[in-house]
Amino acid sequence: MVARTEQQAALRALPSVDQLVRALADRRELAEITRPRLTAAARDVVDGERRRLLDGGGVPADAGELATRVVDRLRRGGPFSLKRVINATGVVLHTNLGRALLSDLAMRRLTAVAAGYSNLELDLATKERGSRYSHVEALLRRLTAAEDALVVNNNASAVLLALETMARGREVIVSRGELIEIGGEFRIPDIMRRSGAELREVGATNRTHLRDYAEAIGPDTALLLKVHTSNYRVVGFTAAVSSRELAELGRQRGVPVMEDLGSGCLVDLRPYGFPYEPTVQEVVGTGIDLVAFSGDKLLGGPQAGVVVGTRALITRLKKNPLNRALRIDKLTVAALEATLHAYEAGDALQTIPTLALLTQPASAVVTRARRTLARLDAETRKRLGAEVVKGVGQVGGGALPTVELPTAAIAIGTSGAEAQRLDEALRNADPPIVARIADDRLLLDFRTVLSADVAPLVRALTAVAHSAGDA
Repeated sequence: MVARTEQQAALRALPSVDQLVRALADRRELAEITRPRLTAAARDVVDGERRRLLDGGGVPADAGELATRVVDRLRRGGPFSLKRVINATGVVLHTNLGRALLSDLAMRRLTAVAAGYSNLELDLATKERGSRYSHVEALLRRLTAAEDALVVNNNASAVLLALETMARGREVIVSRGELIEIGGEFRIPDIMRRSGAELREVGATNRTHLRDYAEAIGPDTALLLKVHTSNYRVVGFTAAVSSRELAELGRQRGVPVMEDLGSGCLVDLRPYGFPYEPTVQEVVGTGIDLVAFSGDKLLGGPQAGVVVGTRALITRLKKNPLNRALRIDKLTVAALEATLHAYEAGDALQTIPTLALLTQPASAVVTRARRTLARLDAETRKRLGAEVVKGVGQVGGGALPTVELPTAAIAIGTSGAEAQRLDEALRNADPPIVARIADDRLLLDFRTVLSADVAPLVRALTAVAHSAGDA
């Protein structure tokens, strides 16, 4: 009975949510936090303390301690949920971290277009309504040698639009070895089903021949679809039909041919040690009628799905009412136009971050890691067990799956438990730092650590080292 009385007294002593909010309203570190969010955080903290006391949690926290909990929670979250992070994973096109970084020119174009009105759909010469696609169509035609182009919000949308436009209620022939699944469990058969097209599988998982397509073509065949396996490779006893062979078959039989390139690229990366990957313009040159690819993978631009091909088929896609639901906004147009401009100007490898990160020499990555390690004081290096180690990173983003990028990382932590603790601490830093754990060590991979990231990375490592040592 005494214990119950004490518990009730402790509950009554808890400050109200309103009291906490008033006490914290003028705190400088919470200046950017909205009042409703402050109230929600205070309510969560008070409710949590109430539950703890009801569960027999012992001595109640006073108002000052509860206020500290609210401040800590809001400071960790910051005013915005979407924030910049330091990518120390070594994965260049990290889907969870936003994939391609935009170039300086793209950022300037975004600011210019977003800060004022623009001629998004206005023909300035005639003062009549224009097309938002006109700002990138000519660039895409010149870069790929295709007759026409269309851009939607991502590559899955591009494929969906093409299938719905050209094959709704009819058959689409696809090799069994190309029925891929992309991130988030989106599968080609599922997209096809949503489009209303009927899937006709040919060949085997590892071997498909031209005769398989030829024998499957019938009166209900609307499209031959080739899907580039950009996020995996089948090796060994394999056979596949080339783009040129499939395009020729389509012409002979009067059936359109489309290729989904996935992470389409406009430059040949073989001179930089990468394996062969067909470029968009190369595939267009084979005679394929439609080619679809992503804007935010190897292209290095904003999220978008690009379709290039014959004028007749692209016109059909543009006229499909579904296209309006999938269209891009002015920010995507601005960023994509700037990205494509870099390819036409001939400086894409230097100015587009994705290409620059992929092609930077391993020696430069090692040097940057060593110089960063040297910026840590001796005590920090000792407490973290920090050293530079060599390894391999990944391209990511469902692109070039077999490529291992030589890299260098600062390894910290001397046990699995310590690596986990450091990983959590760095993810709570400002800005958050996302690294990878391997062999019971936390690796900060400098293939993807940008020059602007080095100073905050050094501060965060110093802070976590000394907080651990002082604990």
